[in-house]
Amino acid sequence: MFEIKNITMIYDMEKSEKVYALGGFDLSLPDKGLVGIIGPSGSGKSTLMYCLSTLKKPTDGEIIYNGNSITNLSDSDRERLRRNEFGFVFQRHFLVPYMSALDNVIVAATEKGKKVEDRAKELLSGFGLGEREISKRPAKLSGGQRQRTAIARAMINNPKVLFADEPTAALDHENAFAVMEILKEYSKNNLVLVITHDRSILKDADSVIEMWDGNISRVRGGEEV
Repeated sequence: MFEIKNITMIYDMEKSEKVYALGGFDLSLPDKGLVGIIGPSGSGKSTLMYCLSTLKKPTDGEIIYNGNSITNLSDSDRERLRRNEFGFVFQRHFLVPYMSALDNVIVAATEKGKKVEDRAKELLSGFGLGEREISKRPAKLSGGQRQRTAIARAMINNPKVLFADEPTAALDHENAFAVMEILKEYSKNNLVLVITHDRSILKDADSVIEMWDGNISRVRGGEEV
């Protein structure tokens, strides 16, 4: 699905001491499966995600998605690609505070109507939120419920790629593993990229990419974590 060729990201280009967030490497990612990207702060893992998802443009190199280069897309084409193909889950849930859990999911849908509402309810129900919870605003939900709502919102359009940047960092272990079970199930038919510093949540990953100082230090199967 993704082919990355000699990708480089340099910050502070105008300064004498440039910062290489990505040092120039090749990488291939599959059409589906749970792929972990792990490394310490400053290793480049989040920058890699931002480049793959077109939120940032690399300084050099090329990113090919489903056979097409997405490196130099226009702003409108990048926005369209993200809306139609990608979903995002972050450490913070970023839910709209005055909307119910259900409405927070529906608002991200590219279509409207009863079909979308039914899918939103199905997702939330599958994630353990009942009729009472889905009508509540975020402030009335637990941390785990808020994050599961955010995941349902990310999945409402059936994205082919789900980017999850530190999706469990604000959760306790029980909720963290519940979230990872949801992502693992979704990865059976789609690609899920989980960016994290927590090795323990990647025990069921299909593969793990380890990063260090802007480069890939190792790629291995999830069972080796």
